[in-house]
Amino acid sequence: MSLIKPMALIERMSKKVCMHSDVYFRTNKQTGKVYSGKLCNPSDKAPSEAQQKAKVRFGKVAAAVRTVLADPEQKAKLQAEYKSQTKYGSLFGYAMHKLNGNYDENGDPA
Repeated sequence: MSLIKPMALIERMSKKVCMHSDVYFRTNKQTGKVYSGKLCNPSDKAPSEAQQKAKVRFGKVAAAVRTVLADPEQKAKLQAEYKSQTKYGSLFGYAMHKLNGNYDENGDPA
């Protein structure tokens, strides 16, 4: 298998090229690799109640993570833990993992 060097235009691209496109680009910040994907057969159904609850819960946990990362003391502690692991690729993702268990199914602190 050969390595492909993307042209400079695509090298730093993320998200969609335009609002009409269904091809998405993503650059991995750690490795520099560019990934692309196409949205095929998007759902035209309204989200279910369980999907709505999951969306609300995710929003609440993500807001809590942003609050924790805004505090320099807590951020420094999390960064030390983050650097000693290899499973999560971003500090935000690691913080989501750490805080996720502290919230119930509605996204309220447990």
